[in-house]
Amino acid sequence: MEQKEQKKPEQKAEQPKEAKAVDRSQQIIRLVETNVDGRKTVAAGIREISGVSFMFGNAVAKVSGLEDRRLGDLDEHQLRMLEDIIANPAKYSIPVWLYNRRFDPVTGKDGHVSASTLDLTTKMDINEMKKIKTYKGIRHSLGLPVRGQRTKSSFRTGGIVGVKKKAKQATAPAGTPEKK
Repeated sequence: MEQKEQKKPEQKAEQPKEAKAVDRSQQIIRLVETNVDGRKTVAAGIREISGVSFMFGNAVAKVSGLEDRRLGDLDEHQLRMLEDIIANPAKYSIPVWLYNRRFDPVTGKDGHVSASTLDLTTKMDINEMKKIKTYKGIRHSLGLPVRGQRTKSSFRTGGIVGVKKKAKQATAPAGTPEKK
């Protein structure tokens, strides 16, 4: 009986060691204000960030030198380097034609915006168009299509397209007087 009791604590000691081994490639990584799947490669994973396109994601992965690695396998320093490359692509000599904010109307410079900054910038641009009453701004304020689409049958917000027929009037019985 003493031998059986000794085996049980040994088995219990082995189980926590196995539980401590965590597969890092299956976790969610927080990168540029976005939750990114850690099982994906760097180029594929950073495309989940709003404002990062296919070509820009490939360029970031190539410049960082981490194109073959998975996001879950990267350490904190490498993740911060990816965030810095996305935020400041000019510093890492990524071509200007890959940026999503070319010739900013306010500053006049080329830049790249992502995540919540992209949403805020888009809203501010639309509000500026509404304020100075450009054609696109007027269309935005009226809730109509902005980019030249036809509106005869599209973008309708209810009702039936076509001609409505008149409803038949109910005939009254012959003996009842008509109301005036």
